[in-house]
Amino acid sequence: MRKEHDVMKKTNHANIQAKLFDFALSELVRSQRNSFAPIWTIDSWVKFLIWLSLNCGLPGDRDSLENFADALGRPLTIRMRKIFYERTINELGLHLIADPAESNVLIMPVEGDRDDVLTEKACKQALVSTGLHERVSIDSVNWKSHDQLISIAWNSSETGC
Repeated sequence: MRKEHDVMKKTNHANIQAKLFDFALSELVRSQRNSFAPIWTIDSWVKFLIWLSLNCGLPGDRDSLENFADALGRPLTIRMRKIFYERTINELGLHLIADPAESNVLIMPVEGDRDDVLTEKACKQALVSTGLHERVSIDSVNWKSHDQLISIAWNSSETGC
């Protein structure tokens, strides 16, 4: 019985540590993602990764940077990149996904089935407030509307990865 309790306690501790790590990493990405200009570019992501590796005590040479990227692993890198390129604009009720490796910027309501927030005016405000208006067409004629989603192509110079 005592052994079961110890195993459960260790499992609980590991879960708490994993949640704390996830929280801390998410907050680190959110707090630093606008520090690497130009934002909304592949270059900003690369600069962020270099900054992380240097702050982990690694030298800045190519081999060390590649080793750092390998050590992160695919699942963690995907999670960090998702946080890096997404924004929630609570005052507008909108969520943006703007990874330049993808062909389109996506705008959707934060809360499910809400036609009243996915307006042209609100979407334009979201693009301006995040700085994306400089990287995509602000003219809604060029946007594609889907069920609860607006898709906006990057300006041609923004893609290329």
